[in-house]
Amino acid sequence: MPTLVKTKSQLNKSATPMMAQYLAIKEEHPDSLLFYRMGDFYELFFQDAEIAAASLDIALTKRGKHAGEDIPMCGVPVHSADGYLQKLIRKGHRVAVAEQTESPAEAKKRGYKAVVAREVVRLVTPGTITEDNLLDARSHNFLLAMARVGKDHAMAWLDISTGEFFATATRPEELGAHLSRLQPGEILVSEKWLEDGEIVELTSEWEKALTPLPSVRFDSQNGEKRLKKLFDVATLDAFGAFSRAELAAAGALVDYVELTQKGKFPLIKPPVQMATNDVMSIDSATRRNLELTRTMSGERSGSLLATIDRTVTGGGGRRLAADISSPLTQPAEIMKRLDMVSYFVGDHERRERLRDILRRCPDTERALSRLMLGRGGPRDLVLIRDGLAETANIRDALTRRNLDTLPEALTAASEQLGFHAELVETLKAALAPDVPLLARDGGFIARGFRADLDEFRTLRDESRRHIAGLQAAYAKEVGIPSLKIKHNNVLGYFIEITPRFVEKMTDDFIHRQTMANAVRYSTVALGELEDKISRAADRAHALELTLFDELVAQIKETGAAILAAASAIAEIDVAASHAELAIEQSYCRPVVDDSLGFEITGGRHPVVEIALKADAEANFVANDCCLNEEQRLWLLTGPNMAGKSTFLRQNALIAILAQIGAFVPATTAHIGIVDRLFSRVGAADDLARGRSTFMVEMVETAAILNQAGPRSLVILDEIGRGTATFDGLSIAWATVENLHEANQCRALFATHYHELTALAGKLPALQNHSMRVREWKGDVIFLHEVAEGSADRSYGIQVAKLAGLPKAVIHRAETVLKALEEKDQGSAATRLANDLPLFATVIKEAKEHDKQKLPSELEERLGEINADDLSPREALSLLYELKELMDRNTSS
Repeated sequence: MPTLVKTKSQLNKSATPMMAQYLAIKEEHPDSLLFYRMGDFYELFFQDAEIAAASLDIALTKRGKHAGEDIPMCGVPVHSADGYLQKLIRKGHRVAVAEQTESPAEAKKRGYKAVVAREVVRLVTPGTITEDNLLDARSHNFLLAMARVGKDHAMAWLDISTGEFFATATRPEELGAHLSRLQPGEILVSEKWLEDGEIVELTSEWEKALTPLPSVRFDSQNGEKRLKKLFDVATLDAFGAFSRAELAAAGALVDYVELTQKGKFPLIKPPVQMATNDVMSIDSATRRNLELTRTMSGERSGSLLATIDRTVTGGGGRRLAADISSPLTQPAEIMKRLDMVSYFVGDHERRERLRDILRRCPDTERALSRLMLGRGGPRDLVLIRDGLAETANIRDALTRRNLDTLPEALTAASEQLGFHAELVETLKAALAPDVPLLARDGGFIARGFRADLDEFRTLRDESRRHIAGLQAAYAKEVGIPSLKIKHNNVLGYFIEITPRFVEKMTDDFIHRQTMANAVRYSTVALGELEDKISRAADRAHALELTLFDELVAQIKETGAAILAAASAIAEIDVAASHAELAIEQSYCRPVVDDSLGFEITGGRHPVVEIALKADAEANFVANDCCLNEEQRLWLLTGPNMAGKSTFLRQNALIAILAQIGAFVPATTAHIGIVDRLFSRVGAADDLARGRSTFMVEMVETAAILNQAGPRSLVILDEIGRGTATFDGLSIAWATVENLHEANQCRALFATHYHELTALAGKLPALQNHSMRVREWKGDVIFLHEVAEGSADRSYGIQVAKLAGLPKAVIHRAETVLKALEEKDQGSAATRLANDLPLFATVIKEAKEHDKQKLPSELEERLGEINADDLSPREALSLLYELKELMDRNTSS
């Protein structure tokens, strides 16, 4: 029997026994909102009620008094609690869920006024949720811990809904990139560490996700002990040579899961140690600029992930999102993935058959996690059964023919699927066709699975038929056709008649209750029958719950094999998805190696291309890009709207796609491994930190120049545009030289500063390229083609004209530009202020200019003529008319 905590609150005579219990539980969880189970509701009191009512937009009421004041109260129904939990978690709250751990009948055995025992069975935090309706099926929800031991830093992260567990050593300056890559739902950090101002600055973007914990929870020796106990091993050497900092972070995670789940654990995979150089480093600014998994506005739609995702399973969707966030840097591993994609590209029939099977695969990873944590139900058993049943079909689709040509990774995945026929048959036999969400609702075990359960059910159901027979017999005996036998939770079964038939009731009928419009009775026979029904129903329900626990235990025994199968399904799904995309969009297989080359022919932007296909009149213009030791830095000039930013981004995205093991939007592609990707494209400010657009630009540029190395790929757009012309030109000039001389990286540098093109004569690895345009009748046509050489002008005024600037402004700009081009630019601005007419005068001149361009009467008349309809006489008459109009215009 659970013990009830004694506190000062319980000794307070003004507190009722129930409220004393509430206050005692709340005292143990002061940082969480307390969901206190009372029958069919979770109730909240005091300040918790006020916070929850405001956050959930529900009514705030009151219940009794405490210390002479009203007690604020609000509540949510248990059956719909998940939706309310989701809102609270998203608003940054933690919730402690206190359940009733005994029935009211059991409580009464301890005394008539005894309070039903309750205890917190779970702490709900952003990083520990497992419910399907609280999670994104296609994204991981990582719980992450950061630790420091001496000068060493590390982080570990875990998705308790899937059991995936990782750890890596890191450096402080890399923390932001890691957090941006993983997008954790919750971050555990030592309270002492948060006293370090540098760390606070590095994690400032993630302040709302931080959960400070006492430093003792990050002890590396205790962490090592926790991991050994969890995985039941004497040494962790088989999992990797973990540093003390990694052990501290991983141990803190395990400790936190045990704390929040009240001793229960999901099935956690052994930790995978990731080296810093195993994945491409991409900082948060670059991820934001390239819109890898979310657009600038935070939407999934329009991102690279949404554009290329053809997966058909939840696990496959999560794997693809993780791949895009963490491109590989080992060519051998990349080639294994590409081999799988090539296999599916070359076998359309097998790919379609396999994808049809995959569509039937439910999310077994998350179903297993819920069962392990005691939060699963019969429908999770069904998900496990159906998912494992499909593994045999997947293996058959892969190996039915051409076994000797199956790529290495697919062969491994086929073996990893495992064999689950025995468990599948057990679950098929055990589970009814329609099962409830919760085990306590009963009725989920199929008839014929257990003889004793069928016997209890038969007794229960036949007894109910006996009730109907007894009703008919009593109605006939007393001559009351309207007599009914009914049931409620207070009286149980009872006989009910209307008051006017009371005199017909004999002494065999025991009076129970009289109401305004009904009188209720019982009999000895009815009582005996009720007892049989109750005992049969209770026994049936108890046996079903026992069978549920037995089935869960069987699943737990094969939990590791189930997770392995789920992982294999996800891997196969992603490879088939890439193949589907490659066929659909005509992508090619890239060559990925350890060289420093970057050669793309016919490259396209994957997102923009698909968007343009929706417009029947628009086609994406493909472009080449060749970066190597002879020309590793391209200086790209040309007007806005010509496609510079698109060209820059598409090459970065092609590198990412190649290194996640996908085909790429190009005719051919040769990618030398990119270890770090940097992007500075687009303009944005950071008002929260008091940073202007130019300051943000400089901060991001500084990060690039301080970190980029020979294997990096850098794309920079319009550096220096946010300040004075010569300041900006100077910064851009120095940046180009640094990229060439110091960083020596592969880079695409777009600019409007044509003066920079002169650097091609000074820097041997720099080559000028420009966006081609064509002028036609005073307008500019963007060809979106990249050509060797530099642009001779920016065409900014033409772009402004296309944007709809007033004609007076355009005319004024043309005048200023002409004057600037004719004069020495060093002092042009000063002299132009005196030399040029006032802006008002220019507006007048522009209007006169526009008036002159209005069509004359002669031109209007000519536009009305249809020469094919004129007779010879009409043509002669028209000629005289036109001659007269011309003379009139000349004289005016």
